[in-house]
Amino acid sequence: MTTEATLPTTTSTAPGARRLWTRARGITLAVVLILTAAVAMAAVRSTVRHGELDPRSPDPYGSRAVAQLLADRGVSTRVVTTLSAAGAAAGPDTTLLVAEPDLLTDRQQTRLQKTTAASGGRTVLVAAGSPSVERLAPGVTADPANSIHSTLAPDCTLPEARRAGSADTGGIRYTTTHLDADSCYPSERLATLLRVPAASGGGDTVVLGAPDILYNDRLDKQGNASLALQLLGSRPHLVWYLPSLSDTSATTSDRKSFFDLLPSGWLWGTLQLFIAAVLAAFWRARRFGPLVPERLPVAIRASETDEGRARLYRKANARDRAATALRSATRTRLAPLVGVPVAQADTPETLLPALSARLTGDGQSLHSLLFGPPPGDDAALIALTDQLDALEREVRRP
Repeated sequence: MTTEATLPTTTSTAPGARRLWTRARGITLAVVLILTAAVAMAAVRSTVRHGELDPRSPDPYGSRAVAQLLADRGVSTRVVTTLSAAGAAAGPDTTLLVAEPDLLTDRQQTRLQKTTAASGGRTVLVAAGSPSVERLAPGVTADPANSIHSTLAPDCTLPEARRAGSADTGGIRYTTTHLDADSCYPSERLATLLRVPAASGGGDTVVLGAPDILYNDRLDKQGNASLALQLLGSRPHLVWYLPSLSDTSATTSDRKSFFDLLPSGWLWGTLQLFIAAVLAAFWRARRFGPLVPERLPVAIRASETDEGRARLYRKANARDRAATALRSATRTRLAPLVGVPVAQADTPETLLPALSARLTGDGQSLHSLLFGPPPGDDAALIALTDQLDALEREVRRP
């Protein structure tokens, strides 16, 4: 045994504030950047999309320009935000434009379709997806894939489309079972604008795949203005329906659940993430054959390790820890020599009688040496070390 290995031990392992900051600054910076990006994106979206498809909004995505051009041609525009007001305004001399059909609940869509089917007027559905278009315009189905191109040619016999020419109708694509429907602005043989005549009453329903022709900043492009004015100005009155979440017709029993509000591909996306996580876990945990020991760049001798630990003990003034370590190591080495299992080396009732039978001396002094209190100073610790060395030599003596 070496004297230096018995010097005091114990040093604080609690990380300081500087070390904690060094460890956490990378994660903190990443979180700050993500939050900053989220706030910036929310701010941009809130300003750019303010008043979207609102005929009173002069913003780029508003539709005030269309309403003013229609007013110059004698067409009045009235904004409604409830289903009851929209249904009451429907009539043979009225065009009802539904700005956000997908915001309506299933019950609202069914009620609106029944009202407009017998009104004799025109109903314009802007970017109605599936399944809302199937309720608002029975016989019409939305294709899962949108149009690749935004500007499309009419390629149909509908007079309004032929006079307008190419327009920015590229968006949702539709198919229909109505043989008398006008299918215009096709993309990959699927229409982005449909006009479906009503079964009776002389009315019709126009399904528009994209809202671009109604935006203020897109109205002067292509034939957008001509197409918008013809579709919305065929009757003297235009009712612009902006669905509102505060509409009382959206009863609690008909509100969409949390999963209904999620995008349609969320389930497949979650499954892909789960598979990726499983593969990543397998990749990180894979083992091909037995572990290979790594060659260390520097070999440190055991004596240097003991000396370094002893200095740490002395710096921390931990004589109790040093004495405990010395006594425990001595008991562990002595137990097999006197026929005591190593598991019972720390039990005085088992170890001390076996040592007394092997030695000639006072059992009480053995108890004080191997299980006694910690030394009070460095001199006592050194004396304890010498006594433990002497005890082990005597036991090992043949």
